[in-house]
Amino acid sequence: MKHFRVSFLVTFICLAGAGWWGYEHTGWPGALSAVGIAAILGVMEVSLSFDNAVVNASVLKNWDKFWQGLFLGVGIIVAVFGMRLLFPLVIVAQAADLGLVEVWNLALNDPNAYSMHLTNHHAEVAAFGGIFLLLVFLNFLLDDEKELHWLGHLEQKLGALGKVSSISVMVAIGTLLATLTMIEDAQKLVVLTSGLWGVLTYVGVDVVSSLLEKEESGGNVGDLVKRGGVGGFLYLEVLDASFSFDGVIGAFAITKDVVIIMLGLAIGAMFVRSLTVFLVKKGTLDEFVFLEHGAHYAIGILALIMLASMKFHVPELFTGLIGVAFIVASLWSSVRHRRKQEALAPAAA
Repeated sequence: MKHFRVSFLVTFICLAGAGWWGYEHTGWPGALSAVGIAAILGVMEVSLSFDNAVVNASVLKNWDKFWQGLFLGVGIIVAVFGMRLLFPLVIVAQAADLGLVEVWNLALNDPNAYSMHLTNHHAEVAAFGGIFLLLVFLNFLLDDEKELHWLGHLEQKLGALGKVSSISVMVAIGTLLATLTMIEDAQKLVVLTSGLWGVLTYVGVDVVSSLLEKEESGGNVGDLVKRGGVGGFLYLEVLDASFSFDGVIGAFAITKDVVIIMLGLAIGAMFVRSLTVFLVKKGTLDEFVFLEHGAHYAIGILALIMLASMKFHVPELFTGLIGVAFIVASLWSSVRHRRKQEALAPAAA
């Protein structure tokens, strides 16, 4: 429980803040409602981002203590205030041609208008986040050096395709072009541009790592981020951003109050960070060998859901549950794999 102490403290502070905010507006009924909504948003954020924590842990476990501490410390500030508060404000500011202070006042005084501006630009954000997450999944799946395969021979065959240079980028761009058939003509150019920015951002991590890291560059982003450093830090922050904005959009289906949304999602973000620390410190990924696989498959499904959400409404409950389903399935497969290895050990001896 020691890894979650700070999260429980932040939860208490955020719920108290939500209660005060609700009380200031509509008295005790508003306070109770605000606390309940903030708690629901926190649970929703954890369910949507559990696979994010697993992937974070798979990267962080190979980093030194300095970069681990920087990500878990500075990273949480960026995650809570940058991605769950400032980033949506910036999007609305650009869309409505307003200053950040004006947008903040709009969010507080006219949350319906603020929500409308944000959701009107959901397609562009979904294209960016969806393509970035798809590349995260593809570079895990199409890895010819991966030795352990959750789906057996099929996954091994797919991994062998990783020998083809830039195949992940090719598949991602092809998927982006296919999604353009789902949206109106007026949106196609801006969605295409946003999706290409997702590709450039992912590849850009490779470039930044090559320029700023003292060690020699690896062959792809997956190799680079495992060493930690600036490139890896940026990679995880963009990954978190891709997850977090989907949660922000989903939160507006529950409440239009931007303060309650920030407090609720902050609770979830803290628990995701604590879960990441727990997985790293306990060596859970080494014990449950397919957990990382399940998380990446969940990310792949989330990427497709984000892209599909440009035209279709996908309930947040479904998005959260399908991610949890992959995690549970990978845990069960890991347990079976460990039992099988233990059974074979005496025979080998």
